[in-house]
This record gives sequence, C-alpha cells and structure tokens, in this order.
Amino acid sequence: MAGGGSTPELAAAVSGAGGLGFLAGGYLSGDKLAEQIARARSLTSEPFGVNLFVPGRRRDVALDEYRARVAEASARLGVEPGPAEWDDDGYAAKLGRLFADPVPVVSFTFGLPEESTVEQLHVVGTEVVVTVTTPEEARLAASVGADAVCVQGMEAGGHRATLHDDPDDPAGGPLLGLLAAISSVREAVDVPVIAAGGLVRGADVAAVLSAGAVAAQLGTAFLVCDEAGTQPAHRNEIIAGGRNTEITRAFSGRPARGLVNRFLAENRGAPAAYPQVNNMTKPVRGAAARASDAEVMSLWAGQTYAQARPMPAAELVDVLRREAREALRASAERL
Repeated sequence: MAGGGSTPELAAAVSGAGGLGFLAGGYLSGDKLAEQIARARSLTSEPFGVNLFVPGRRRDVALDEYRARVAEASARLGVEPGPAEWDDDGYAAKLGRLFADPVPVVSFTFGLPEESTVEQLHVVGTEVVVTVTTPEEARLAASVGADAVCVQGMEAGGHRATLHDDPDDPAGGPLLGLLAAISSVREAVDVPVIAAGGLVRGADVAAVLSAGAVAAQLGTAFLVCDEAGTQPAHRNEIIAGGRNTEITRAFSGRPARGLVNRFLAENRGAPAAYPQVNNMTKPVRGAAARASDAEVMSLWAGQTYAQARPMPAAELVDVLRREAREALRASAERL
C-alpha cells in the first residue's frame, strides 16, 4: 500500500482493534519513515510493522519508445515524463532507522534481504517476514532466517512480490492462486505462513486459516477505510466496482494488478524496467490524481476489490473477526 494508501492513522487503527497494522516504507525517505513511525506510536501503544521494498539489480533497458508513449498521456495533463532513473528507494537509510529505532516486525517485498540484515534486525528484537509467491522463494526466505513468510497469491492487488521478476514474462513469474500457494509453501518450509491476495471478507480469512496460514494479510479491503490515504478517484473506482483487473507493467515496469483503465489498456507490453518506468510515469500519475482522472492513474486493486466496504478501519477489523468466526462455525457444522 505504498504511495499514499498507507498512513500512520490506518496502521494505528488496525493495531488498536487487535490486528497488526503496517506502515508502507516504499517510496519514503528514511526521515519520512521515521516521522510516520513516530506518528503511529503517538496514536497507539500496540505493536505495528513496517514494510520495505528490497532494491533489485539495475537492468539497462531501451526506454525511448516507451517514454514517447508516456509523453502523450503526460501532455494531456500538462506535465512531462520524469527521468527514467534507477534508484534503491533509500533502502540503506531506512534500514539504518529501523536498526536504531526498531519496530516489532519488518517485512520485505520485491526481493530477499541479506542474511546479515535479518541478523541485525533480530539483534534489536525485530521479527522478519519475507513476501514470496512460490515454494522456491519460500525456501530462499527461510535460508536467510526469516521468521515467517507472507505468501502472496495471484489474486493480490498492487505489485507482485516475486523475488526474481522475469522480464520475458508479463506476470514476472509463475501465477499461483492463494490456496495452492499456501499448500505448496507449507510443504516446502517449516516456518509460519501469512496469507495475502484477494482477501476482503471474514470468510476469506477463515478459509486461509483453515488452509494452514497463521494470519491473513489484507490490503485492498482497507483502501476504502476512512483512515486510508487513497486518492479520491481511486477510492471511488473501488467502491463503484465494474472494472476488470489485470496484471500490468504500464505504470512501474514491474508486474502489478490494477483496475483496467485507458492508460493500462494503451500500454500493454510495457518494458520490464523497475523503478525506471515508475519514475518516468510519476509526474503523469500525480497530475492524474490531482485532476481526479481515473483513466491515467495506477488503480491498484485485488481481484475481489468490488467487495471492499467503506468504514472506519477498527470497525472493519471487528467485522472481519466476527465474519471469520461465523464462517468457521458454519464450516464445522457442515463437516
């Protein structure tokens, strides 16, 4: 939920209601992440976590043709494409903050943290979660000392968490549904499994717990909560429903599931170049958000997004808990 959806208020509300709220550290500087951590602490005494993007290796890709396509969309909104530059998302600075001022849990996405990083986090009392999409990735996560793996199914909204984005594959790698992924990963590693992808109702939570997950991780379901920083046009599209979702590289150069809009449809086959493409499209995405132009925004959402319910985050946690208990009870009666 990086890029604005995640807020300290949302994380604190979830934690205060008995869940484990997370701050999205992606796209933030070390100083900004520290500010958000301090703000969350001022709002709750309950534990919360931080998610970081692991920088990948730089790939040199010809981007002139795609820049021209982005320039057309940008011109309609009065901006120009940003520089197609690679960066490491301030990764080292954010790790330094988390070593010096630890939080209970840090999760990693887009790559595998170094074993020394995991060891340093353990020294300061932080548990480590690595997001994976296949059993092979789960084995790698366990090999560096991860305390748990977050298994992301193909249903998930936003960026796919594959550790090795295959540039020749539009989806970046194998697509496993969540239940299949949970089962396969549990066979591969002996670490706790957290389930993510397409979970918006309490019955979904009950399903993944029944499949052997120790917890459920929800993203899209919270994008329409009162405390989320979701852009109004994005929020409205999720609430309205009606659009299909699709995995695309159009906005960032990395596979991500979002609502199909004009920009996505016109830019299928975008180059595999993250974060260069993400930096290139940043100005037009920002201008589209300011203009409430949903046809040019990155409308990240999972496959079941239309079932998301607008309400305060604490209320949603309570509803999910009640629904999950009811679903488990009904399942037991059927058995």
